[in-house]
Amino acid sequence: MTETTERTAALSISSLSVTFATDAGTVDAVRDVSYEVFPGEVLAIVGESGSGKSVSSRTAIGLLPHTARVRGTVTVGTHTITTMSDKQLTAIRGGDISMVFQEPGAALDPLFTVGFQLAEAIRAHTNTGRKAAKARAIELLRTVGLPDPEHRVDFYPHQLSGGQKQRVMIAIAIACEPKVIIADEPTTALDVTVQAEILELLRDLRDRIGSAIVLITHNMGVVADLADRVVVMRSGKVVETAPVEQLFAAPQEQYTRDLLAAVPHLGAGLEPTAEPVSPIAPQADSTVPATESKRLESESAPDPGESTGEPAVGESASAEAVRGESASGAEPIVSADEPAVGASASSVEAVGGESASGSEPIVSADEPAVEASDRPESESSTSGSDPVERRGDLNAGEAAAEPVLEVRDLVVEFPGALGRTAFRAVDTVSFSIARGETLGLVGESGSGKTTIGRCVAALQRPSAGVIRVQGQELTGLSERKLRPVRRRLGFVFQDPATSLNPRLTVGQCIAEPLVVHCAAKGAELRSRVRAILDAVQLPEGAESRYPHELSGGQRQRASLARALVLNPDLLVADEPTSALDVSVQARVLELFAELQREFGWACLFVSHDLAVVDQLAARIMVLRNGSVVEEGTRDEILRHPSQEYTQRLVAAVPVPDPVEQRRRRLASAALFAADGTG
Repeated sequence: MTETTERTAALSISSLSVTFATDAGTVDAVRDVSYEVFPGEVLAIVGESGSGKSVSSRTAIGLLPHTARVRGTVTVGTHTITTMSDKQLTAIRGGDISMVFQEPGAALDPLFTVGFQLAEAIRAHTNTGRKAAKARAIELLRTVGLPDPEHRVDFYPHQLSGGQKQRVMIAIAIACEPKVIIADEPTTALDVTVQAEILELLRDLRDRIGSAIVLITHNMGVVADLADRVVVMRSGKVVETAPVEQLFAAPQEQYTRDLLAAVPHLGAGLEPTAEPVSPIAPQADSTVPATESKRLESESAPDPGESTGEPAVGESASAEAVRGESASGAEPIVSADEPAVGASASSVEAVGGESASGSEPIVSADEPAVEASDRPESESSTSGSDPVERRGDLNAGEAAAEPVLEVRDLVVEFPGALGRTAFRAVDTVSFSIARGETLGLVGESGSGKTTIGRCVAALQRPSAGVIRVQGQELTGLSERKLRPVRRRLGFVFQDPATSLNPRLTVGQCIAEPLVVHCAAKGAELRSRVRAILDAVQLPEGAESRYPHELSGGQRQRASLARALVLNPDLLVADEPTSALDVSVQARVLELFAELQREFGWACLFVSHDLAVVDQLAARIMVLRNGSVVEEGTRDEILRHPSQEYTQRLVAAVPVPDPVEQRRRRLASAALFAADGTG
């Protein structure tokens, strides 16, 4: 553990309480919170979504909205933040205190180069000229490990990978060597090797410039790897504070023990999960309002019973996914004039259920729909006493007779600009998945995982190769012939907040595939929607709420319900738990495994979290630069990897044990050095 070089705190928060004024009344987000962080120390703040982690830390940098009311004292060095004006706060941001935001893609301005944005931060707090500021920007990019900084200083944010954008954010944060750095979920969306590099960078910055670091995270492995002390928060209050080794070895509070028990561990395999953390009972006086939570913490919204505002307006990201649009310029699989898995505007309006109060039906009982006799046989709705068909009980011979998914020699190339050589994102990949089986697809960013998933889900046309679902080949099919096939495919997107249409209620979002594929109408439609909501354990009344009115875990359950409502044969899950805190993630993973046993679908599970893949997948395939490095059973890949690249991936996974993690970090560094990448 790092020794503090001074006893004067770099950041001191004393008796802090933060409330928000909303239409529903006053909401307490932070209640009587106190903690300190010293120079050269890393203080981790952990807790479930909505616990007040980010609100308390953002108070220290003065980034709360005007609807917030702050009581207590926040001191950064000699500055009392709670009494400073906006102009005074602007003067100390960057110089005395800075912040690394969770989503660098949203925090960086897309209209300016990263070099310009770095130079802007430097010149705002120093008398540096333009040329000197650019030279300093290049030096900072080199410091944070960005390759070829002289060239990339003129790149725009979209030209950088996720890990590279996070490095730029860190470079901006340390540009003026601040006394305090607040890192809000700095590694959430990064793969394990890039995450290890970012953590090593933060560790180096702590040691080299002596900054105090406040680390906000839900990843207990990251806490074990980097933190010196830990503050555990729940419902706006501090539950426990302890040195990191003491907290992991002997947590004093039951909530802390439950939080640690919910963390997925490498080696847990498909064994029954530990008892999950009990959900926090939402209270009107302790829950951050949805509109503030979305802006402040990207965390959970209030209980569905508490409506806090109008739904956001804008097109859902799922519409883009449905059309198959890609920034890469690859050919979309869905034509612009014929929707395949999403509904047109008129279809969306036909779903009904506009009232958030639930007084209107999800779909009007007299809404016209295509009769079963007018539909292709493959699109006919199956009626029965159970609106959601259970198919989990299959004998071994039936499951092994024919794979649900078969991929042979898959190749995906993206055309190069201005006549340049095409980029091969996927290179002759082959695999198959049986009914009821989960294949985990892992690898670093850019390895081709998501591209393969999009091809399998018929959202991306491959350049070569064969994809068969239930024996039917997808490659070369016209849009009309693909449509009934898509009924058998489900896709769970990484970010449920953007994959669910904010203009529709949750019930309408889930009903949309049924309407588009003419699979149900009227009473049957409502029955099937409610049945799948029950299956994913969403509370009663959730169907009449809008997506922003649900917590992160509830939105992911709604996204899963939408993918399963047509009872697909194959489910593609793309990083479905990456943005969830550990307790919510544990409950979602447990639900995922339970539903697969019940319904029997095959699953392609894409993730950078090897501990999560270990918990769900019986087989794992490792990708690198579009090619298969290694494939085998869970034990073969995670316990006895034969390839050096796989060994590096496994070694880079942080474990929730500070002593063991220190040993693993040294082993990982040795592997990277042997490979010439360290």
